[in-house]
Parts: sequence; C-alpha cells; structure tokens
Amino acid sequence: MTAADGPSSTPRRQDPCRTSDVLGIVGDKWSLLVVRNLSQGPRRFTELKRATTGISQRMLTVTLRSLERDGILTRTVHNVMPPHVSYALTPLGLTLREATAPLLEWSTRNLDGIEAARAAYDSRAESAQQAPSQGQSDRT
Repeated sequence: MTAADGPSSTPRRQDPCRTSDVLGIVGDKWSLLVVRNLSQGPRRFTELKRATTGISQRMLTVTLRSLERDGILTRTVHNVMPPHVSYALTPLGLTLREATAPLLEWSTRNLDGIEAARAAYDSRAESAQQAPSQGQSDRT
C-alpha cells in the first residue's frame, strides 16, 4: 500500500461523514418551504411563488434548480399550448419532507414564543445601548 492509496486519496463522494451538503439543504429556509409546498403534489412555478411568501422569482428559480440537481424534485415540461412546467417531489424529496416535517411543525407551534423572546432581547439590547450614552451625558 502506498501513500497514494491512503485515506487522503479517497474521493470526497465516498466520505461517509460528509453531511454539510445535506445540512445545506435542510438549513435553507427556502428549500424547506418549497419541499413543504410540494408535499401535496405537483405545482407550477407561479403556484409555488404564491405559496412561498417572501421569496423572489430569482430565489425561487435558484432554489428549484438546486433541489432538482440534488434529486429532491423533478421538473416536467408539459407540451400543451401554452406550454407549462411543473415541479414534483421525487421519492428522495418525500423522505426529506418526512424528516423535516417535525421541524416545520415545531416552528409553527413556537413562532409566538420566539417572537416574544426576540422582542424582549431587542428591548434589553436597546436599553443597554442607551444606558452608557446617558451616563456620558451626565458627565458633560
């Protein structure tokens, strides 16, 4: 066995510990929302755009291409007049939906608490910023 045969010569694709690519999908809010919106069946671009509040047309396009490249969804061009394109989850995409559904449900259930915590934090941070400046104005 030579040094070239060692672990450093193992291609990246064979590394079982490589999870950053998958976490990149799961950690991307747009990807998860698109996957959720496709869980009920195929959708057209405009339907996905309407259902994914806040996403720009460009970001939706980038997200769909990325998910298609990763094997999470398929893009089907329908030969009708006028032609249209639909997107649907693949079997792999369905497993992603199953795995992330609890996270999205948790998010929905806890949104009010998260917003309250953010408001409390922002209020404390604002008070802390004002306190030193008030102390300085007392000295002048």
